[in-house]
Order: sequence, then C-alpha cells, then structure tokens
Amino acid sequence: MNNYKLTIQYDGGRYKGWQRLGNSDDTIQGKIENVLTEMAGGKIEIIGCSRTDAGVHALAQIANFKIGENLTEVEIMNYLNRYLPRDISIVEVTLVPERFHARYNAKDKTYLYKIWNEPYTNPFMRKYSMHVEKKLDITRMKKGCQYFVGEHDFTAFSNAKSKKKSMVREIYSIDIEENAGFIEITVRGDGFLYNMVRKIVGTLIEVGLGEIDAENIPSIIESKERLQTGRMAEAAGLYLVKVDF
Repeated sequence: MNNYKLTIQYDGGRYKGWQRLGNSDDTIQGKIENVLTEMAGGKIEIIGCSRTDAGVHALAQIANFKIGENLTEVEIMNYLNRYLPRDISIVEVTLVPERFHARYNAKDKTYLYKIWNEPYTNPFMRKYSMHVEKKLDITRMKKGCQYFVGEHDFTAFSNAKSKKKSMVREIYSIDIEENAGFIEITVRGDGFLYNMVRKIVGTLIEVGLGEIDAENIPSIIESKERLQTGRMAEAAGLYLVKVDF
C-alpha cells in the first residue's frame, strides 16, 4: 500500500469541523474522502492530525491516506484541487513511509488566534477573527500567558465529554502580538483537548478586560472545574498553522 501525506488549507466557516460525522458531508474530512473515493473507485479513509472544531480554519492541516494504486503526488494533488470546493485546498502531497500516521506521529502543534480589538467592526475579517470592542490590556494578558506554559491537567479548559483519556497536556509557549488593530495569540504545545485553545484565549480576554486576575489562573487550572474559566472564544478566530513531526 502507498501512503500519502496531505497538507491542507481550509476556510472552516461553513463546515461542521474536520471530523466526519456519520453520513454528513458538511465536514472537511468528508469532502476530501468523497473526492478520493471517486478518484480511487473504492472507499478511501483519511487520518487527520487535528480534529478542528466547527468554524475553525487551517493553514496547514496534515492528513494521510493509503491506496494500492501507484499514483504520483502531482496526479493526486491536481485531482483533489479540481473537484474539492474552493474553500478547501491541497497545497502539498507527499509519498511517505507506510508506518506514517498523521495523528500519532505529530510531536507538536501551533495554533493562532486573531482578535480584532477596535470599537468598530472589521467587515473584511468578521468571519476570520473575534471582535472585542473594549481595549484589552496586553500587559495583563502576557502575564496570564505564563501560567499556562508547562505541563498541566487542562480539564477546566476543555469541553471533552470523555474523562477516560488523560487531560494532561504540555504548552511550550504562548505569545501575544499587536498588529494593526489585531491581537494575535500564538499557542504551541504537544497536543490540545477539545475546545482547549478557545477556552484559554477566552480566559486571556477576560484577563485583558480586568474581569479575571492573571494570578488566579493557576487555581483555575488546579480546580479542574470548567465553570471557573472565562468565556470560550469564537471559532472564527482560530487557525491551525503548523504541525511538527
């Protein structure tokens, strides 16, 4: 079997997330599998490295699939881009070793969150950022970031339904930059729980608004109580930007 790695970009605004949901075609995974299945003349399933939520975007989602035919990377890439919706693009196809697994081989992931922090709306970025009208205190937010870095049980910052799997994750870094009206938060870690990045960003927003003290973040983490965290940031502002293997 030949194993191919896909690097995928998508605008997640009109989809129910990455993961295929039963018979629903309104997912990124479902759209790509449908096209691959037509190409191969038989059922093809793909494995994604990150199950992005409904409305979340990706600059470099990674997935892999296996197929018996000896197709070139260019043939696969051209076929996919010809038949996929225009809000999903395949930017690279690579033949990889058969043991390569997009999810299990991923060592760390980087997400970017965009906040439009002006009193007026941005009509061109309203689908790709979260609008916060009140001025955010970046100094306070940067102070809050340092408490998330490291290995913690992030139960309080996840909406994951199952508690059987470990909720421990390690965040390597969180950086915040201001850029022409935007506040950009970059989070890098070994992996993330369901809604984890959006809940971290939501809490940092409340820190920036003075509604939560940065010094309270360690106790919120230790509480493992989801009601202790701040609001959950909107999906539209979140992007999967990089995966390292």
